[in-house]
Amino acid sequence: MRERRMARVRTFTMRGRLSETNAAAVADHWPAYGVDVAEAPAPPLDPAALFGRTAPLVLEIGFGMGTATAAMASADRDRDYLATDVHVPGIGNLLRLVVDVGLTNVRVARGDALDLLRHQLPPDSLDAIHLYFPDPWPKSRHHRRRLVQPAHVPLLRSRLRPGGTLHMATDWADYADAALAALTADPELVNPYGGWAPRPEHRPVTKFERRGLHAGRTVRDLILRRRGAGQHGEPAADRAGAA
Repeated sequence: MRERRMARVRTFTMRGRLSETNAAAVADHWPAYGVDVAEAPAPPLDPAALFGRTAPLVLEIGFGMGTATAAMASADRDRDYLATDVHVPGIGNLLRLVVDVGLTNVRVARGDALDLLRHQLPPDSLDAIHLYFPDPWPKSRHHRRRLVQPAHVPLLRSRLRPGGTLHMATDWADYADAALAALTADPELVNPYGGWAPRPEHRPVTKFERRGLHAGRTVRDLILRRRGAGQHGEPAADRAGAA
């Protein structure tokens, strides 16, 4: 009997049309700044070759139109940012911003963040993971599509270096509660705040955040640190309360 193939659960939806400006940005700048995400085991990325230097690496998962990512990377030039999304207009817009602002510390990946983590980013390779306003998948039957859930926490944590941080922000209350429970259940992750974290100054207010606030929802920040002695490379705002 032929083995039945399991359907793959995606944590994202493919959507969006490119404007002429963003289509031109992809055509012109993807070869220099783009990263293709592998859907199967592949050689790990070499950040030194990718960025042309050795620096702490931040993984930005889901960046929308890229304005917040560009602002953070511009203010944090000592770290490199690998920003991944599947939203084609956002990819084009971020590529345009990278070139317009002169952000040599940003590279843009298109594809499933879980594939990127599994196949191309080795353990202990990330200084931080940023996950700002991920798709909440609000219907109960879709909760298995959420990126932050118990099954994915070991993978996320393992890619952080000792002392590295995972920072999530969401305006969806039940997702925030579920994420807090899943992350704090991992014995290798430390929550220096004991619960919700104050919003760090380095995290820009995003379009999704403004939309949630306008709808009357409360924004929750979660900042956890992987156990370990290393503290190099983290900006002061990330280190707050981590000692």
